[in-house]
Amino acid sequence: MPDDPYKTLGLTKSATADEIRKAYRKLVRTSHPDLHPDDPQAEARFKAIAAAHELLRDPETRARYDAGEIDSAGVERPRRQYYRDFAGASDNAYQTRGAQGRGGFGGGADPADVFAEILRNRSRGGAGTGGGFSAPGPDARFTLTIPFLEAARGGETRITLPDGSNLAVRIPQGTEDGQTLRLRGKGQPGYAGGPAGDALITVHVRPHPVFRRDGDDILVILPITIDEAVLGGKVTAPTIDGPVGLTIPKGASSGHTLRLRGRGIARGGTGSKGDQRVELRIVSPPGQDKALADFLTEWRKTQAHDPRAEMLKDAGT
Repeated sequence: MPDDPYKTLGLTKSATADEIRKAYRKLVRTSHPDLHPDDPQAEARFKAIAAAHELLRDPETRARYDAGEIDSAGVERPRRQYYRDFAGASDNAYQTRGAQGRGGFGGGADPADVFAEILRNRSRGGAGTGGGFSAPGPDARFTLTIPFLEAARGGETRITLPDGSNLAVRIPQGTEDGQTLRLRGKGQPGYAGGPAGDALITVHVRPHPVFRRDGDDILVILPITIDEAVLGGKVTAPTIDGPVGLTIPKGASSGHTLRLRGRGIARGGTGSKGDQRVELRIVSPPGQDKALADFLTEWRKTQAHDPRAEMLKDAGT
């Protein structure tokens, strides 16, 4: 995958936040490693997509990347400094070293040698350098697999670090498959007293046997009986927050979709939720019901409706 997060998502730098979100969701649906079990590179591509989205979804980190302050992995780039930035300090260094009889640099000293000496002084906390040199520690990256319902409803889990210690991880409501969570200051120690890096945790959401996710909506296929389809009635349907009552309209067909408003994924910070879409699927009773078969045999003799007639007409056959 390309290092440029925009290219990873198939975008340009002019992409809007909405375009970034849509591109990410499309790629997640088509690039999950579970969909490509025979492709050894699938997981690497999926992780690259997740990392690119994590960098660009946050306006602050996106602006820092665009400005060249951090790289595509979110790591700080060293600030470019030039000899002229230290001109005053180096002049003082010549005078001090010469006055104390410690050698020093002559008038024709190589600027590269002067600059190297200044940096050595900074690392030792030498005089006239403004204190010692320190730097933030590197980020630590982890992968975490969580159940579907934990991602949807939020929660807390723990991961084991390489040193054997445990780290508590809060899972926000609505966490998406491939999303990266950032724990500030939980990465590798800093250098010479600098701040610790961050822990970057890429989350994989385990598929659920009943629920599927489409954006902020939850999708469910609900089996119903023949009599419930013909006569309608009240049934119980599962949701991510527990079972609820659902009314089946009379004359329902397989593929008919009902909507349970506000039963989907919480939209972070808005106080609202997506919906649950329930697709009906008519299921025949198990075994052979003789009474039902006899009834339908007689009923068929009086019915002329052909549900496939319009399809065949549109197909031109």
